[in-house]
Amino acid sequence: MNDEFFKQLREKIRPHYKDGDGHGFDHTDRVYKNALRISEGEKVDMDVVKAAVLLHDVARSLEEGTDICHAEEGSKMAEKILREMRFPEEKVAKVVHAIKVHRASKGLKAETREAEILQDADRLDALGAIILVRMLQASVTWKVPVYDPYIPIKKEYDGSKSSVINHIHEKIFKITPESFKTPKARKIAVGRYKIVKDFEEQFMKEWRGEA
Repeated sequence: MNDEFFKQLREKIRPHYKDGDGHGFDHTDRVYKNALRISEGEKVDMDVVKAAVLLHDVARSLEEGTDICHAEEGSKMAEKILREMRFPEEKVAKVVHAIKVHRASKGLKAETREAEILQDADRLDALGAIILVRMLQASVTWKVPVYDPYIPIKKEYDGSKSSVINHIHEKIFKITPESFKTPKARKIAVGRYKIVKDFEEQFMKEWRGEA
């Protein structure tokens, strides 16, 4: 598919995204750039990668306050949108699969390299300086503090948000470099993981008056 197709796809889906919760279209743009970068040298169908990345959070805004899974619902929406736009029929199922399994918290297995690339590209945006900004911005939407020493850190992430620091421990610290599927993503993740680790350690030292 040519660049014009993906430009039109962007324009078509943009209204489905909203800003303020860390998953606006700016997030999709960053995941797209991550995917292009980690796809270099990989034997993958870039039409599938690009379409899957652009559509992976298309149902995200429908999830709030409901039992809807944005990955499951998004895969259905993506199938409909791609067929309307006459995306190659033989590639639709691969895009649908990649979107359906991209949500790491669901523990679904990516059966294709394209799906693994989407998972890696999405998870990279949950590390580094970007995730720190995303969480601080989202804490306003979540209406939670950056830190509250009286709120215990949970051993397992249950989807709830109690504070930024707790979220780092409950979810972000578990996105370790070795958990990525592609070599380039693992390499990128090392530096990004360290940024989050250093921030949390410095924040807590300053909170305790030790630095």
